[in-house]
Amino acid sequence: MSNIIKLKRGLDIQLLGAAEKTLSKLPMAAHYAVVPSDYIGVTPKLLVKVGDVVMAGTPLFFDKNNPEVLFVSPVSGVVDAVNRGDKRKILEIVVTPDVNQEYKQFEIQDLAKASRQEVIDTILNSGLWPMMIQRPFGVIASMSDMPKAIFVSSFETAPLAADLNFILEGQNKNIQKGIDVLKKLTEGKVHLSLLQGNEAAFNELNGVEKHTFAGAHPAGNVGVQIHNIDPINKGEVVWTIDIQNLAILGKFFSTGKVDMSKKIAIAGSELIEPKYVSIITGAAIESIVNDKSCKQQNVRIINGNPLSGKSVSKSGYFAPYSNQISVIPEGDNYELFGWAMPRLQKFSVSRTYFSWLMPSKKYALDTNLNGGERPFILSGLYEKYLPMDIYPVYLIKAIIANDIDKMENLGIYEVIEEDLALCEFVDPSKIEMQQILRDGITAMIKELS
Repeated sequence: MSNIIKLKRGLDIQLLGAAEKTLSKLPMAAHYAVVPSDYIGVTPKLLVKVGDVVMAGTPLFFDKNNPEVLFVSPVSGVVDAVNRGDKRKILEIVVTPDVNQEYKQFEIQDLAKASRQEVIDTILNSGLWPMMIQRPFGVIASMSDMPKAIFVSSFETAPLAADLNFILEGQNKNIQKGIDVLKKLTEGKVHLSLLQGNEAAFNELNGVEKHTFAGAHPAGNVGVQIHNIDPINKGEVVWTIDIQNLAILGKFFSTGKVDMSKKIAIAGSELIEPKYVSIITGAAIESIVNDKSCKQQNVRIINGNPLSGKSVSKSGYFAPYSNQISVIPEGDNYELFGWAMPRLQKFSVSRTYFSWLMPSKKYALDTNLNGGERPFILSGLYEKYLPMDIYPVYLIKAIIANDIDKMENLGIYEVIEEDLALCEFVDPSKIEMQQILRDGITAMIKELS
């Protein structure tokens, strides 16, 4: 029986446009792409050129800093373009898919007989290693490190988050195989976090230590779960993997094929039909969300959830670490003397608006900041919403001051951007906490290298 961890701090933001639990299989997109900037700290070195024929699982590039880490094509087809930016920086490797998909066949490994290094080599060769994320810092895991534990979250709590129980129906066999793989990668425990009330969906899984969480967002963030199960201390390393990517990893070890098929939620108040769709990672956004699927044209499309996802254009591509696409209104409409209005359609965590009288009401929030950046004050506000023993204001100030010692003492090893996203949302100072935190993490990596 799993432990129950009840989080008293957090906030569930009720937004209109949650995906209906209906699944549609979309046709193949016209183009798929691997985008190096989706992977933090990666410097790509090409292995293909325009016109090359590739299979699903064929390496497209490797990381210059870690040549063993390969990034593979999610589909079979022809390399259509290598799009570059300033100083010839590689932005995208675009593949035009075949009508009938072909997969590079890898040898199916006997996990019972394989050593840890053999399993690592197999994952590296398949191009699935970038799915393994290392804490601290939220970067691709270093194969030379031995993690003290590996963490998997089976639920998400962010606004408009995908229902992972619905997405993972019928995937327990692949998830179990993925867990068996993870057990070969650590001498410690593999932890699986569950949402209270949904434990039964994962009863069949074994070889993991299960923990049940109850509470508001960010209870679904793996960083919050790590903090409440086995916090990271200086010098320690843990690994994490998204549970749908874990299923992809498990399927690979069962079939020897790199199949990047996923189920994702497309959600948001500006969609005509919010729903779940079946796609392949790297699909062109316009094949998932287009003018016909939106109520209006002036929308923000987000790879991920509205709090911590990244804005993407319709000419962009679906990111590898996301389980959803969010579509919300652009915030370019301004009200004269709006601050003096009742603002019944606006949400606030304070009693500035009357939304506090309607806790169950759902809102169509836009991207408007409703004001510019203001002085950063000590108010105690952020600690009400972050269920971690960390003081966000002091940490952010230490990062701004580039005080490495204070950054360490104030918990920078335990957080990445998504963990402070809710603090940024409630912040009356409009400070870009997530970007500041990433800048601080970058400084820490340079300091420790």
